[in-house]
Amino acid sequence: MPKIASKAKRLRIYIGESDRWNHKPTFQAIVEKAKELDMAGASVFRGLMGYGANSRIHTASIVGLSGDLPILVELVDSEEYINRLLPFLDEVLNEGGMITIDDIEVIRYGIKPPKR
Repeated sequence: MPKIASKAKRLRIYIGESDRWNHKPTFQAIVEKAKELDMAGASVFRGLMGYGANSRIHTASIVGLSGDLPILVELVDSEEYINRLLPFLDEVLNEGGMITIDDIEVIRYGIKPPKR
């Protein structure tokens, strides 16, 4: 299998499950915008437990099922494509959230490079 290594950026967006933008979940709006911008891909992860700026712990325990679990949206793409998404995030996250951007090395196995 071919192996392709390249440099990229990883964008992580930390929000709450109950966060909304334009009457839909914020995580859904972000993924849809990433798709619209032809980004390489996006994944959404639901946390089991966490807390943020308000210091309230959110948990998925059987005793107290939370309706506002932590959500992580992760995208890996070129700096150019990550930068295309940032103005949208400025708008969507104005009520709260946090993003991190890291330089990463990507190693792809057995797949063709994304079409652009």
